[in-house]
Amino acid sequence: MLEFDYRNVKAEILGDENGLNIETEFNNYNEKIAKIINDLNSRKDKPGQWLQWMNLGYNEETVWLVKEYAAMINGRFDNVLVLGIGGSALGGSAVCEALLKPYWNLLTLEQRNNLPRIFFLDNIDPDQINGLLDILDLKKTLVNVITKSGSTAETMSQFMIIKKRLEDELGDNYRRNIVATTDQNVGVLRQISNEEGYKTFVVPDDVGGRFSVFSAVGLLPFALVGINIEELMQGVKDMDLALKNTNIWHNIAAQNALIHYLMDTQKGKNLTVMMPYSNRLKYISDWFVQLWAESLGKEQDNYGNKVNIGPTPIKALGATDQHSQIQLYNEGPNNKLINFIRVKEFDTTLEIPQIFEFTGVGYLGGNTINSLINSEADATKVALVDYQRPNVTITIDKVNPYNIGQLLYMLEVQTAIAGELYNINTFNQPGVEQAKNYTYALMGRAGYEESAADLKQKMSY
Repeated sequence: MLEFDYRNVKAEILGDENGLNIETEFNNYNEKIAKIINDLNSRKDKPGQWLQWMNLGYNEETVWLVKEYAAMINGRFDNVLVLGIGGSALGGSAVCEALLKPYWNLLTLEQRNNLPRIFFLDNIDPDQINGLLDILDLKKTLVNVITKSGSTAETMSQFMIIKKRLEDELGDNYRRNIVATTDQNVGVLRQISNEEGYKTFVVPDDVGGRFSVFSAVGLLPFALVGINIEELMQGVKDMDLALKNTNIWHNIAAQNALIHYLMDTQKGKNLTVMMPYSNRLKYISDWFVQLWAESLGKEQDNYGNKVNIGPTPIKALGATDQHSQIQLYNEGPNNKLINFIRVKEFDTTLEIPQIFEFTGVGYLGGNTINSLINSEADATKVALVDYQRPNVTITIDKVNPYNIGQLLYMLEVQTAIAGELYNINTFNQPGVEQAKNYTYALMGRAGYEESAADLKQKMSY
């Protein structure tokens, strides 16, 4: 299993002002944590609870259907283009970055084992879209459009542009280049898919976008580029079993959720930094930022009280951001809890040659880059402690599908437990919906005329 080290949040190391009495707090909250874990697991099968993501690891049918489709189209396409935004793209890009060979899209077909390149179009910047379409041969590209509602303005505008180009280039055969991942029964994309005959996969009910990475939303792109999704899901299942343990002393998701909650509410550490020491895990931070921010940033608690709570997530990358952010973390406001992710064993080893022996950098020779990056991680942890800055470390043995499945699922459960501690609805997002509605109004969507008039007046102030 993953290793979780919370020593550097203890009061005996950081002092009472910035640290926690872990033994006391774990014992005080053990009963409450047990109730939360039991409650989450008892509610996960109930409609409307938005906890179906806790069952995704066991959905063998989806794994089988995705693998069957990937095998059926193997060798037909040079590229996979994923259209999606937020949860429809962040998990996919994070896992692909972690598990594919570095610089995957720059490798030759042979180096990619005859598998396609993959691109995630996760924004609506016209220069980005035009730039990508200029280099992609759409005739040899499979387009996976992902939106559960089917009305996501960003994703559907991308799709409308690309569908028109596919029709122009391929005629009636353009449908073979489209696969949709959407709601099983309703929504604009479901209607279009049924009418036009696209191959489709389902975004399950009661699974929010930021918790959807282990559904077809993520599994389909992963399978198309050869990622071992069975091993990934085995990691999810094994972690799910471990996190059913109601004893906080044996549940790392509960431990980290409580540490974050107490650091925020008792110690004023309301900024959460996610800092992996691995370039392959860089986009795990991006995925986590949405998971943490959208789930925990809420105006009201479950009783309707106005609370305006939620820790703010920050993404960082070790060792890169030691040279851009650590100065602030060490000497700036002491309002952050830093999460390190450390990799024990990298896939390759890179030795530093023994040259420049009689200079100030000669000591590096004979070592490896592997030992250097982990030494920098360890040194940064200790330096933070010198400044009484709390930090925790998650360690994985290797970056592989099994461990990535464990890591992401652990962070999902951690987020759900944290939401219960804050006494908020972890799974809604009213602040996001307001901006979506304003966008519909500005773009002329039917039914939003009154909102459009009101909005234009506000914008003229």
